[in-house]
Amino acid sequence: MSTSLERAQLWLSDAYDAETRNAVQDLIDNNPTELDDSFYRDLEFGTGGMRGIMGVGTNRLNKYTLGAATQGLSNYLNAQFPEKEKSVAIAYDVRHNSDKFAKMVADVLTANGIKVYLFESFRPTPELSFTVRHLGCDAGIVLTASHNPPIYNGYKVYWNDGAQIVPPHDKAIISEVGNVKVEEIRFEGNDKLITYIGQEIDQAFIDAAVENGSFTNEGKEDVKIVFTSIHGTSVVITPKAFEQAGFTQVHQVAEQAIPSGDFPTVKSPNPEEPEALTMAVDLANEINADIVIGTDPDADRVGVAARDNDGNMVLLNGNQMNTVLAYYLLEKWEEAGKITGKEFIGSTIVTSDIFYDIAAKFGVDCKVGLTGFKWIADMIRNFEGQEKFIGGGEESFGFMVGDFIRDKDSVTTALLVSEIAAVEKAKGSSLYNKLVDIYIALGKAFQEDLISIVKPGKEGAELIANMMVDFRANPPKELAGSPVVRVKDFQSSIEKDLVSGEEKAIDVPKSNVLIFYTADGSKVACRPSGTEPKIKYYFSVNAPLVAKEDYKEVQKVLLAKIDQLKVDFSK
Repeated sequence: MSTSLERAQLWLSDAYDAETRNAVQDLIDNNPTELDDSFYRDLEFGTGGMRGIMGVGTNRLNKYTLGAATQGLSNYLNAQFPEKEKSVAIAYDVRHNSDKFAKMVADVLTANGIKVYLFESFRPTPELSFTVRHLGCDAGIVLTASHNPPIYNGYKVYWNDGAQIVPPHDKAIISEVGNVKVEEIRFEGNDKLITYIGQEIDQAFIDAAVENGSFTNEGKEDVKIVFTSIHGTSVVITPKAFEQAGFTQVHQVAEQAIPSGDFPTVKSPNPEEPEALTMAVDLANEINADIVIGTDPDADRVGVAARDNDGNMVLLNGNQMNTVLAYYLLEKWEEAGKITGKEFIGSTIVTSDIFYDIAAKFGVDCKVGLTGFKWIADMIRNFEGQEKFIGGGEESFGFMVGDFIRDKDSVTTALLVSEIAAVEKAKGSSLYNKLVDIYIALGKAFQEDLISIVKPGKEGAELIANMMVDFRANPPKELAGSPVVRVKDFQSSIEKDLVSGEEKAIDVPKSNVLIFYTADGSKVACRPSGTEPKIKYYFSVNAPLVAKEDYKEVQKVLLAKIDQLKVDFSK
């Protein structure tokens, strides 16, 4: 096995440009630690595609790692569709180098005879998913690192149904990429094969978002919304979608409406983090807004804050937001007489089990897949013509309304959650109370949280791998004082009842995830990230709830239980 130094020395050949060779030589001469982290491995496709720190090296995102990925994709597309004119749509976010990377990727595709539809400027990731289907493309690419820090960028590949690649295409493309030699990357593109796209696609996307995310105009002129794009791509689309959908009181956070790859007003441009919505909440309190909506840089995730009964803005977690969205969608389908028993909602293995309860209440199926929206999209593909997808989401602040897009979509979600807030306000209630009403209708309240433990670099990756080995060798016997009664191991594809000893197969693709269930209904999932050097622990607990006035007290008990679970998994 070659060392990092040996791998780096290969990048000193004439196959690489002078700027790259000089940067590699500087690492060799002056920064052995950075050299090791830059070259100790190759970037891999994880749940979100290829994502990494920008810089020279096999473990960095750069012209050559992106070039190899695109050459491999080109080889695969040309082999898959040998007799037709092939096309790929490309979008990119506001990050540093995203526009340059997008044009470079387009050049590699056109050098291989593949037509490219390239957005004229940054656009939301869900619009790329829409565009692939709208234009009948064979694949799509978006240059983004979602909510990662400014030093990151990334590359996500979509198939012709507008969904991120899954087996067998992902492994086949990775195999092609692995076989690409640097001198085989065709960087000299053909601009005649590039069509620049923009406003016409924007309008088609907005039309579809409004159609799928709107059921009524009730209260839309009265609900007061604060919206922030957190310096990201949604600023070009979402305000127009709000206007077209009939919302008249939408207030943007002006400082964060300025696109910037530095994300200067936040520590992290991630609406999962309360800090990222601080400015939006401050504005909401200043103007007495009903809800706050914030999106991440590539506008697939959305964070929502709602005013509770004490007048405080409360950030809903991803499970709570999706609970309200899924329940409302099913209510509307039921009112329209469209539920036949051949419909389903989608969720993921680390998301709250409340979605099983919601599905059961309305007589639809709840399908659960691995983490990542590509698996929810895969459900739609696998059951097309048999069962109708209504909506679905995952805990990481992502939701998808209908199947016109095959990825998480903050634009349509923002319209739908705003409509729910408008309808509830018109009834003298609120979005927050809608959530509590749903818990009461289901007979129990849920509470969720997660912690992420970051272990950077090569040593961190090894440490995280060993943590999962230890969990399998020495699983916890009890959590927060309740016995562990069931374990799901998605690597071995076995679910084991620890009380009866019964085992059964898990019917989803293998993944390095463990889930522990306790006697009192608590659920803890352990999952290393597929794109970042971290391990995540997802907590979900529940307790009976029969009256609205009891919710605060029940929630306190649930939060205390989660705090204890966090202690158990922080040791």
